Amino acid sequence: MQPKLAAISGPFRKSDFHFAQFVSIGRDSSNSIRLDDRAVSPNHCRISLDSERFLLTDLESDSGTFVNGIPVKQRVLAPGDQIAVGNSLFLFQLENSPVSASSPVELVEDPLAGGQRQQLRPDELLYLNPESLAVLPQSERLARALSTLLKISTAIGSVRDVESLQWQLLGMIFDVIPAERGAILLLDSHGGEISSPVAWDRVGGPDRPVHVSRSLTRRVIEEGVSVVENESPALSSCVPSHAEESKPAHSILCVPLMASSQTLGVIYLHSENHATTFTSDDLQLLAAIAGLAAIAIENARQFEHLGIENRQLRAEVSLQHDMVGQSPRMRDVYQFIERVAPSDSTVLIHGESGTGKELAARAIHKNSTRKEQPFVALNCAALTETLLESELFGHEKGAFTSAICQKKGLLEVAEGGSVFLDEVGELSLTLQAKLLRVLQERELVRVGGTRSIKLNVRFLAASNKDLQKAVREEKFRADLFHRLNVISVTMPPLREHAEDIQPLAEYFLSRYSQKCNRSVKGISPGARACLMQYDWPGNIRELENAMERAIVIGSSDFILPEDLPETLMETASSAATAPAKYHDAIRSLKKQLILGAFEQSGGSFTETAKLLGVHPNYLHRLIRNLDLRLALKKSTRV
Repeated sequence: MQPKLAAISGPFRKSDFHFAQFVSIGRDSSNSIRLDDRAVSPNHCRISLDSERFLLTDLESDSGTFVNGIPVKQRVLAPGDQIAVGNSLFLFQLENSPVSASSPVELVEDPLAGGQRQQLRPDELLYLNPESLAVLPQSERLARALSTLLKISTAIGSVRDVESLQWQLLGMIFDVIPAERGAILLLDSHGGEISSPVAWDRVGGPDRPVHVSRSLTRRVIEEGVSVVENESPALSSCVPSHAEESKPAHSILCVPLMASSQTLGVIYLHSENHATTFTSDDLQLLAAIAGLAAIAIENARQFEHLGIENRQLRAEVSLQHDMVGQSPRMRDVYQFIERVAPSDSTVLIHGESGTGKELAARAIHKNSTRKEQPFVALNCAALTETLLESELFGHEKGAFTSAICQKKGLLEVAEGGSVFLDEVGELSLTLQAKLLRVLQERELVRVGGTRSIKLNVRFLAASNKDLQKAVREEKFRADLFHRLNVISVTMPPLREHAEDIQPLAEYFLSRYSQKCNRSVKGISPGARACLMQYDWPGNIRELENAMERAIVIGSSDFILPEDLPETLMETASSAATAPAKYHDAIRSLKKQLILGAFEQSGGSFTETAKLLGVHPNYLHRLIRNLDLRLALKKSTRV
């Protein structure tokens, strides 16, 4: 299998990078994949072959290397793993290698000299032509052939792996056609070279390559004809005469695999046994088998292609869910995710709003054995009780007035995958009871239904409330809490890992500068000081919004303090820097305006807000951020 990195996002989006044993990624020109990205270190990471495993190693990069959303130092890669390097995302894949010297197939010149050849055009194939089949005399041979075709069609119809399909097909062909060796050769997607051969030598053993005539296969592919070729004097199903028995009779069958007027490859059979010379009947039967097999191979290829495309689309969507930060608090979170992800245990994630609870849930899913299955997220606080029940459990037709058809709930949609219930503390007691039953019995009943539906999902839940306190206040069921709280983790607020503010800001800066198509060199010292002095009550989500705003409204090469939200300016300390002096003056002017309007209104907050032309809620926030409460109290007493 040949390794490949498919670029999902970044400067090389929709590009593929094939490599053999080693590939390096970084900003330096010496790397195999050079990324011109500020978030990428000169030598960022490498992937190398280690004892038949592909090992990813982070080279002490500044921003870290992420696999499935988790920063790693070293990680053995598996097909489908998502590798995030700076603002680029790669999908690690293994593909079938092209034919090489160690291939089970060896292309040689035509081994038959002076043999007799019979070929059939597509319109001469009896079993693939309904008109010809209708006029054939009924016979035991015809019944046996049709029975064989039906058996093969049934057996290969449900196979979705191309290589497995080739092997099964070759084995079934050997059961009905007396060949000593055979091969199924598929062409690459461009229809040029053989990319995935499967061959079997029943006489020489698995280590002996099967010799395939280069000129014959080329003719079959180019002309779309089916060919039988014998070295013996006559093409016949009869046993050769005594004079011919002493001479080995080489026989070859080669038929094209065609679907939608496109040649996918060939089926090639060879025999040296004079007692099993291939006949025209064998040619007709193999051509019919090839007609069925081509459709199955095309379907299997489409299935594999859709699977890869699905993984790429999921990877592209989930790029924004990579967590950033190398502080001790965040490293603890990453280690927790790595430990719990492989299990199927329910996980309860605590934390304030904006701390990345859903990101952690997605990371758990992406590093679990369910990563190829759906991840379904539902915010329990966003819908009314009736709508939430319908969304979660689904409903039957006629269950209520607007239920005009049956609908699967999100729990059913996530079958085999993971369900993330955000703000689970907002569930009503009625829905809590129903959810408890699902967790206990692993089955559900749709709204308006009576039939129990078995469920295979992993539950992940999150809440920004103290659920234990809610249990004591009888606002949350104790039994449901214990079902959800099998394993728990708390996402730290941003103020508790302030060392991650700068890398997070750089990450959002790089993301939104690309999204808004604006070149920004970095964050100015004054703006960085403002970011570090703010306590971020909205946590990472607030920081992300602040950086997006700065990108949109800013106009210089660097993010300046005035590009940031006013809240940051109002709470920033008066540091001894030039930009801060300007903002100190603005802060002082705001205080004077508020105090003057407050005195003019006679101490009324509502009238003060009217005089200033702001909303009362905003006025309260200004007073709090500018630390004016004490001054206003003194003004009121006076």
